[in-house]
Amino acid sequence: MYIIIYDFGTSCVKTCLFHIDSGIELLASSSASYGLYITADGGAEQDTEEWWAALCSTTRDLFLKSDILPKDIDGMAFCTQIQGTVLVDANGNALRRPMTYLDQKGIKEYEECMGRGIIKVFGCSLYKLIKNLRVNYAASTSAKDPVWKYKWVEKHEPEVFAKTDKWLDINEYLAGRCTGRIIRTADTAFATFLYDTRKGREGWNKGLVKMYKVKPEHLPEIIENTDLVGGLTRKAADDLGLVAGIPVFGGGGDTTFVSIGAGSAQPGRTHIYVGTSGWVSTFMDHQAFDLRSTITGVLSAKRGYFNYYAELETAGKCFDWALKHLALDEVGIYLQKTKVTDDLESRYTSLYEYLCEEIAQVPPGANGVIFTPWMHGNRCPFGDSNAAGMFFNIRIENGKKDMLRAVLEGICYHLRWMLEREDAKVTTSDPVRFVGGGSLSPVTCQMLADITGRTIETVDHAQEVGAIGTALAVAAGIKGTDVLQLSEQLVKVKQTYLPNAENKEVYERNYRVFQTLYRSNAAAFQKMNG
Repeated sequence: MYIIIYDFGTSCVKTCLFHIDSGIELLASSSASYGLYITADGGAEQDTEEWWAALCSTTRDLFLKSDILPKDIDGMAFCTQIQGTVLVDANGNALRRPMTYLDQKGIKEYEECMGRGIIKVFGCSLYKLIKNLRVNYAASTSAKDPVWKYKWVEKHEPEVFAKTDKWLDINEYLAGRCTGRIIRTADTAFATFLYDTRKGREGWNKGLVKMYKVKPEHLPEIIENTDLVGGLTRKAADDLGLVAGIPVFGGGGDTTFVSIGAGSAQPGRTHIYVGTSGWVSTFMDHQAFDLRSTITGVLSAKRGYFNYYAELETAGKCFDWALKHLALDEVGIYLQKTKVTDDLESRYTSLYEYLCEEIAQVPPGANGVIFTPWMHGNRCPFGDSNAAGMFFNIRIENGKKDMLRAVLEGICYHLRWMLEREDAKVTTSDPVRFVGGGSLSPVTCQMLADITGRTIETVDHAQEVGAIGTALAVAAGIKGTDVLQLSEQLVKVKQTYLPNAENKEVYERNYRVFQTLYRSNAAAFQKMNG
């Protein structure tokens, strides 16, 4: 069968055409970017028309790159960034620019609700925390959570709020624009923390809806990720260059599908993802949470299964920042001194690959330089929107290569920290699957193995694992089969990396220092960014 998946990230969509039979074959892919609009009040917004234009251009491009015809497509779905907020009218039209998971405009709304109470835990009302935890083993403990975006619009944009018919996440907005049907998938409904995960009670919880003062009429019907939403409308088909009536399936959030695409969809298996953001996730057949470390069990694509999920909001984004501001030198003084020549371009597929080879020349430990990857605040193992990135222990003998290596090591130190916090509540696996764009570099893979002390496995199409997992969910929906079994059967290990004991001592020293840097600077972060 032929399946189109739209993998919606923070900065671009990657549209993939898969053939799924006895294996998974990526036939063609196309990418297009869109803006991320950061505002002075903590906003992080995007534009729905930019999304749609990216969808249309990339879909048409697929058929220029393959021999498959639009009439051959058996199904489609979206795999998107999660915890966004899209408010739509009765016709499914967005009423304002969507707010992404990075948006933290609602910090006052969060503090006014969760910060009130006689007894508090981690700055939150104990009563409200307990009420949430009883229902879904989770709670809204960050100003970036969707309900505070919703409440911010209610308070600051009453004219928009008055026109709102439904409150959606990104996946459901796009599925609705394709089919005309407005729904929520269970995983994105859970991400609002208004969803009841208790067996037999799954769905919107009336008590939590009332506690957070959300209008029940704004909450759509909930379906499963493998359910059929509807057929592609004529209007959407004409825009996209497809055939009307193509089945559009539930799809959902990237965190839901990456474990499936990574082949880590059996209880107890752990994967690490590094893309724009990063996370550590262990697949579970029951729900668990760690309030102190802000780790919770988010829904899987199959009811009754969960991803015990710890998030780092800026992982690959940190290296992207370093690439632009250190490697490329935006000031321009050194641009003529070091250029990526035609010869280099013929030997390397990307600047990331070239830089990783350069970084490999720097000894483990980055000659004493340590970097903290908290460039847009942090969630786990501490929640602090004021936390920021920094380089620590730079001396006169250090250079840019040390700093670039320190960025990658800092990301890996933080991933180890989250892995250890998961181990405090559940048993994580060894080996660990490593996926996302970060796993494309053997240098980074070996670094992660050395720093975590775990065997690291990679898979084919590591950047497309979210799309692969979503394609498997569509295939399961079409065939009526078990998506977890499909993942087990079809996703195979590509390469394995074993920890190098020679690097343990220096990494252990730097890691212990890394862990102290937040506690030592939390008050300063508050003064600078609070």
